[in-house]
Amino acid sequence: MFKHIRFLIEGLKSPRKIGAVAPSSKMLAAEMIKDINFSSAKCIIEYGPGTGVFTEKLIKNKRPETILLVIEQNRSFYKELLKRYKEIDNLILINGSAENVEKYLHELKIQQADYVVSGLPFASLPKTASDLILQKTRKILKNDGKFITFQYTLLKKSYISTYFTQIDLDRVFFNLPPAFVFKCRNH
Repeated sequence: MFKHIRFLIEGLKSPRKIGAVAPSSKMLAAEMIKDINFSSAKCIIEYGPGTGVFTEKLIKNKRPETILLVIEQNRSFYKELLKRYKEIDNLILINGSAENVEKYLHELKIQQADYVVSGLPFASLPKTASDLILQKTRKILKNDGKFITFQYTLLKKSYISTYFTQIDLDRVFFNLPPAFVFKCRNH
C-alpha cells in the first residue's frame, strides 16, 4: 500500500516523468522479464524503476555475477530503492537520467548491455529526451541485445521502430491501465 501512495504522490508532482497512476502489476513485470536469458546475461540495465516492481523480478532471477544497473531520476524513488536493495551483489543504483546511460557504462568500464528494461513513459517524455535515450540505448546494446519497454497505447510503436528494426508486441490486461510490452531489437 505504501508503494501505491508514494507512486501517486510522485506522479502528481511530476506527471510527465512518472507517466502512470499506479505501480506496474506483477503480471506486467512477469511479461517484461519473460524473454531475458538470465543464464547468459552479463549486464542488464533498468530505466525508471519507480517503486521497483521490475527491479524485484530482475534481482530474483539474475545470477549473482550479473551486473544490474538501475537508473532512477526521481530522488524519492531512488532513496527508497537504495534503502531496500543496498545489500544486493552487483546491483548499481544511480540517481540520474537514462539520457546519460553511455556515460554511466563508461565510468563503470562496462562495454555493452545484454538487455535494457524500461519503465519510462515515452508518450509523455519530451521528444528530444526520448530521441537521446533510444539512440543511446541502441548504441549500448549488444548485437543480439534487447530493449524491453511498455506503453499504454500503440501510438509510439512507429516512433520506436525508427530505432529498432524488430518489435514483438504482447498485451497485459491485468495492469492499471492495461499495457503493451514492446520487445525491441536490431537484426
